[in-house]
Amino acid sequence: MSVQEEKLMENEMEKEVVSKNFIEQIIEKDLEEGYYDHVQTRFPPEPNGYLHIGHAKSILLNYGLAQKYNGKFNMRFDDTNPTKEKTEFVQSILEDIRWLGADWEDRLFFASDYFEQMYEAAVKLIKKGKAYVCDLSADEIREYRGTLTEPGKNSPYRDRSIEENLQLFENMKNGMYQDGEKVLRAKIDMSSPNINMRDPVIYRVAHMTHHNTGDKWCIYPMYDFAHPIEDAIEHITHSICTLEFEDHRPLYEWVVNELEYPNPPKQIEFAKLYLTNVITGKRYIKKLVEDGIVDGWDDPRLVSIAALRRRGFTPEAIKNFVELVGVSKANSSVDYAMLEYCIREDLKLKVPRMMAILDPVKLVIDNYPENQSELVEAVNNQENEEMGSRMLPFSKELYIEREDFMEEPPKKYFRMFPGNEVRLMYAYLVTCTGCEKDENGNVTVVHCTYDPATRGGNAPDGRKVKGTIHWVSAKEAVEAEVRLYENIVDEEKGKLNDDGTLNLNPNSLTVLKSCYLEPELAKTEKLDKFQFVRNGFFCVDSKDSTKEKPVFNRIVSLKSSFKL
Repeated sequence: MSVQEEKLMENEMEKEVVSKNFIEQIIEKDLEEGYYDHVQTRFPPEPNGYLHIGHAKSILLNYGLAQKYNGKFNMRFDDTNPTKEKTEFVQSILEDIRWLGADWEDRLFFASDYFEQMYEAAVKLIKKGKAYVCDLSADEIREYRGTLTEPGKNSPYRDRSIEENLQLFENMKNGMYQDGEKVLRAKIDMSSPNINMRDPVIYRVAHMTHHNTGDKWCIYPMYDFAHPIEDAIEHITHSICTLEFEDHRPLYEWVVNELEYPNPPKQIEFAKLYLTNVITGKRYIKKLVEDGIVDGWDDPRLVSIAALRRRGFTPEAIKNFVELVGVSKANSSVDYAMLEYCIREDLKLKVPRMMAILDPVKLVIDNYPENQSELVEAVNNQENEEMGSRMLPFSKELYIEREDFMEEPPKKYFRMFPGNEVRLMYAYLVTCTGCEKDENGNVTVVHCTYDPATRGGNAPDGRKVKGTIHWVSAKEAVEAEVRLYENIVDEEKGKLNDDGTLNLNPNSLTVLKSCYLEPELAKTEKLDKFQFVRNGFFCVDSKDSTKEKPVFNRIVSLKSSFKL
């Protein structure tokens, strides 16, 4: 190999290292140094709500790392808090993760699967003198804990004997105490600068029915105690979580080290995904659902994964979005326009461009034969020739968009007005002759004449027209409901009002009841996403649409404010 070739190879290797995110660099170092001989990641949601776009980043990151390093990816529910957990949320989360394409194979686990082992782990800590039963109330524990600038003070129950603690903890398990009467705390350091290490509670009494274990347990482990144990049991190598857990990492490491797990997992934190002016907080979404402002956790104005799926987003678009955002240690906000950019880019070559009239007015071609109809050829996607073409019915009476006619147009208006010639897309050149109005002065019918020699939209004499409009044949048109969406919060004023309530956008949903679509759009069994010419990308609403009454959601408009 020549010196020049060696230099080129070195440069390529340097580029590859630079392009790797910091988590990949940590993983590769661990593998090279033999700290681990495999890679195993997991996604560990709490089943207390629906997943949102931020969770998608975590899912795809964890699954992608397992794939990249020929490792394994576990799906695990951190179901340690029965007060908020539901089977409904378990099912929705599994559906979302499958839809995103993350495959956990046969590795579906629940924290509750390990409750017995967690109890035994707590007993082990007691026997080591590293945990004790405390009778302080929650308020007293907070008071004793100290502040960021002042150390905490020891609980008066901290020095109970191992024997007494073992008996009291068994009594807790046997249901002898009321909720909040006693807790089990780790014995670490009440003067630690990290408040999480000041004898944190690791078990509490909670007489609640659990969605998975029923009434078998009346004590439940705290998340910070349960999570490292779950990871260790499942042989997770890299426990990847969001940045707010960085201060909890010393406790994570304390748990796995004190319990003496071989090759304990390593916690790594990355920055959360924040989108501008969207609602992800479960408390806010729950209120929107309960108040009837949205029609469920999958309302297309939300950014839950279920909502994005119903809105018409694709897994590919979300993956591209997550890749664009990248992985870092610094929190930052991403413009929602970037997500819209990704779905436009994903769909523009995939979906057919169809005729749909959202605000219809009738167009009558006065010189077209009364009972005649014909078929004209329409290209399915001008940017993707492989999608071919289709035949559209054309007749004397059509529907056009109301905004495509003006009786007295401004300058540079090239669409339909009296005396002006325009192109009916794929069909003929027509000249507007006038209109009819109702008693309120509203246009009800537009009239025109056509030039039979211009079939296909081009004049044999080479004359040019500046305006081209789309249309639908009135006789064959499919009537449908179309829903147009905007951000659910007012983007200009911000997400929250001064009193902490949501600053809602009154125009977040516009329902158009009588839209007219080309007949091909009634056949949505095989394809559910389309571009409506000039109106944006749309999809069939999976919840409300029926064959008798089709409903379409606008995924995104055609114009983008985002530039790469």
